[in-house]
Amino acid sequence: MSAPFEERSGVVPCGTPWGRWYQTLEEVFIEVQVPPGTRAKDVRCGLQSRHIALSVRGREVLQGKLFDSTITDEGTWTLEDRKLIRIVLMKTNRDAGNCWTSLLENEYAADPWVQDQMQRKLTLERFQRENPGFDFSGAEISGNYSKGGPDFSSLEK
Repeated sequence: MSAPFEERSGVVPCGTPWGRWYQTLEEVFIEVQVPPGTRAKDVRCGLQSRHIALSVRGREVLQGKLFDSTITDEGTWTLEDRKLIRIVLMKTNRDAGNCWTSLLENEYAADPWVQDQMQRKLTLERFQRENPGFDFSGAEISGNYSKGGPDFSSLEK
């Protein structure tokens, strides 16, 4: 069985002072480095449709209004190896044109090169979903791929 598209093609991470974030068509992933030995009871994580709040051992790590809306009931966080918090947010708008340019409305923006790479990846991911059986993991994309690339849905098959 083949791996999901996003795993084969890799991620395009945006580095932050506390870790990194990246996205697929459907999800936004946040990875926060925490002090080794951190326990779940040391973590306070609040996930709402447009807001996130994370503190560890009483120290605020991340808080603010998200770039776009998410499905509150499907957001999760886990503590891995007592040193990494992984938060998964499910995007409300799941088309390739919805490439988050920053994690929060006014913070943790991807630089222009990273934004470009994120958009390319989401466009390729969209092509993969529209064309099952084809392998786009090694594909290069050029031209107009902003906002999800060209729409071929009206063409006859």
